Amino acid sequence: MGVLEGRTAVVTGGSRGIGRGVVERLARDGAEVVFNYARDTRAAEDVVRTVRAAGGSARAVRLDLAEAGAAEELMRTASKESAAGPVRILVNNAAVNFTPTPLDETGDELFDRVLAVNARAAFLTVRYAARYMPEGGRIVNVSTLNTSRPGRGIAPYMMSKGALEQLTAAAAQELGPRGITVNTVSPGATDTDLLRGTNPPEALDMAVGLTPLGRLGEPADIAAVVAFLAGPDGGWVTGQNIRATGGLG
Repeated sequence: MGVLEGRTAVVTGGSRGIGRGVVERLARDGAEVVFNYARDTRAAEDVVRTVRAAGGSARAVRLDLAEAGAAEELMRTASKESAAGPVRILVNNAAVNFTPTPLDETGDELFDRVLAVNARAAFLTVRYAARYMPEGGRIVNVSTLNTSRPGRGIAPYMMSKGALEQLTAAAAQELGPRGITVNTVSPGATDTDLLRGTNPPEALDMAVGLTPLGRLGEPADIAAVVAFLAGPDGGWVTGQNIRATGGLG
């Protein structure tokens, strides 16, 4: 029996990259995982097949978290339809990233979408958890090394992730009396399609050179930290920002 047996987990943005790694790890640890995706049905179905083939439980829900009501609908759906009952683990991983764009060229639509998915949706899922999550629940928000190691052309992304980290700090204080832990995991350079699609090869080589462990992270590296915080051994850790970076930054 896995350490998360009998627990419903929600992972936002679970069809690719770090999110997929988290879905697969939590399912392997015994959780019944519900995750959302915005567009790529084929990728989401592949995650579900992979998890089920390994004996785990995963369900994909197509919801764009930029849309009003989507975040709370995801939480309600997971709570009502999971055999394991109410959501006890929440991982806010979904994020909009984009090709680095100078401030003076950043449009309103891009800014609004980034903040809607990366910050507002996370606030709404955490608010739902504050209302309905049972005692002893776990919330993990996925941020980024860029909040402490700024980069050019990613102002909306950095703003949204900074807001997410402050949400962690506030929620940890409010939900602690119920035994609910709230933490942030901030990945460094992690080898995903998103990273490779928004950075030239020389930037990735530079990241490897600056990382003491000498490689890019893998989604499974980040998922392992999330799983620790979501499991019983993470029960005395709350309000923290754990930098899973391989020493970068």
